Parts: sequence; structure tokens; C-alpha cells
Amino acid sequence: MIIENDAVDASSSTAFLSRMLQFGDSMFPIGAFAFSSSLESAIQEGVVTDAATLRAFARTALEQAARGDCIALIAAHRAATTSDIDTLARIDALVYARKLSEETRTMSVRMGKKFTEMGVEVVGGPLLCRWRECIETSVTPGCYPVALAISFAVQSLPASQAFVVHQYGVATTILGAALRLMKISHIETQKILYELTGQTGGMYEAAATARLSDMAGFAPLTEILAAVHTRAHVRLFMS
Repeated sequence: MIIENDAVDASSSTAFLSRMLQFGDSMFPIGAFAFSSSLESAIQEGVVTDAATLRAFARTALEQAARGDCIALIAAHRAATTSDIDTLARIDALVYARKLSEETRTMSVRMGKKFTEMGVEVVGGPLLCRWRECIETSVTPGCYPVALAISFAVQSLPASQAFVVHQYGVATTILGAALRLMKISHIETQKILYELTGQTGGMYEAAATARLSDMAGFAPLTEILAAVHTRAHVRLFMS
């Protein structure tokens, strides 16, 4: 009996891990490849010029996400476990309000809507269907961190895994864009990714103990770069 229970636990853990990998895959079809998270402007303006400045840029983006979107993500995961739509909508509004530039708002809501739509089709369930309806009827903007939290809660995947997927996505979006925008090798970007993912645990602990009122979305240089990108005549990415 113990062996059978161990086998069941191992099977469940394997399934959970596989789903985390699926929904966290950089090729998951939510349009992340179309965005650079202001890296395009950072390169054009000389803020990012090599591997060292790219590493610093990506680290800053991860820290900003951990202090902002990820606090909302963890709170939304808690609300989703009780199917509390009103609280989810309130959290979603807080995330949207902290997206100061048009491009960052567009990125979050487009990815959030696509993630919700994929969740309905792949996972199913009443909560995901209700959330999609709220987005389609403009009850809520449908930001990506909240969509991710709902999907993981519906699948009984923990908030910590949703956090990992979110932060991994932030890093890979920037590093993937770097490969198309600047002279840098896959080896260099993988080294940066390896270093940055090693900091995820500490970031999660800080975000998990924070309150929604602690969310901070303002990073002056990032906002300036987003504004510069909006006015650029030639650009490869949407943000």
C-alpha cells in the first residue's frame, strides 16, 4: 500500500511538473514573442550594449515584476481557490492601474486574454469560463498575472509554481528579444538566464509576504524607454 501511494504521489507530481512546463513554455501561444519589454528601446538608446548591461536590465525587470505583478499574482491565486470573482476583478484593476504606458498595458491584457482563452480550451472549468466572460464584456481588463494565477489555481498548481512561470517568462521574453536585436550568443543568454533563475526563491518569499498595497509598478527608466518606443518610426517589437 505504501508503494502504491508513493506511486500515486509521484504520478501526480510528475503531472503537475509537466503542466507547469507546458504553461510556462516560451512557445505557449499567448504572443509573448511579439514583445521585448522595452529592450528594443534600451538597445537603441545605448542603455543595453553588451552581456553585462543586458544582465542588469533583465535583473531589474525581474525585481520590478516581483515587487509588482507577482504580488498580485499570489493574491489572485488565493482568491481563485475560492472562486472569488469580485476580488479577482479588484486585483486585476490594481495591476492595470500600475501599467503607466500604453504598450505595457497592451502587453499585459493581450497576453492575459490569450492565456485565459487557452485555459478555457485546454483546461476548462467554470471559473476560467467566467473570467473569460468578464474580459469579453469589459468587466475587467484581464491582465496576464491574474490569468496565470487563475489557470494554476484551477489546476491545483501552487502559487509558487505560477510565480516561477511568470518570472521565467519575463526573463526569456527579454533574452529571446536580445538574440534578435543585438550581437549576443545563445551561450551568453543562457548563462544570464541560469544566474537570474537562481534568485527566484528569494523573490518569491518577499512577494508572498507582501500586501497588495505594497505593489510598486514605477521604474522611471523603463517608463521612459516605453515612451520612446511608442514614438519610434522603425521597430521590430510591439513593446
